[in-house]
Amino acid sequence: QKPLEKIKVKELCDLAGVSRGTFYAYYTDIYDLLRQIEDDMTAEIAAALEPLLDAAGPVTLSTRIFEILKENSDLCIVTLSDYGDKQFAARLINMGRETCIDLYRNYFQNVPAKQIDYYYAFISSGVMGLLRKWFDDGMTAAPSEIARLAEGIMLQGAGVFTGSPPAAAGGG
Repeated sequence: QKPLEKIKVKELCDLAGVSRGTFYAYYTDIYDLLRQIEDDMTAEIAAALEPLLDAAGPVTLSTRIFEILKENSDLCIVTLSDYGDKQFAARLINMGRETCIDLYRNYFQNVPAKQIDYYYAFISSGVMGLLRKWFDDGMTAAPSEIARLAEGIMLQGAGVFTGSPPAAAGGG
């Protein structure tokens, strides 16, 4: 609703129904609260994904990520909103970087590593946009639907909507 720096501890405590003393027993300030929330969410995502990294396909992996985000929707909306912590969004993107790049290298075997890095940068930004749109829509679509859409766009581009790969661009 507003930037973090505009939120007062008293205001937050009134909304949460806790005393300021209770708040300060656990957190040094609003930023400490946010950091702990983000650390908890990051740890939860990492723990949930660990068993899936080697065995699961990309859609299963993506579905589980979207499920975790939906389970933590209130926190995600706060941390990933326009007023949220941009560093946290970057941390989430970097969490799966190596795994995703390995998946892409296996899928696009003859593509140079530098191009895979650019592809990951492009895709991760698109996924963040997709997440924000999903949040804005109230997360009404199932996590598996969003995961399939993301995966389809990643692998087929606009062809995901027509059932065929996109036409090659002409020129040169």
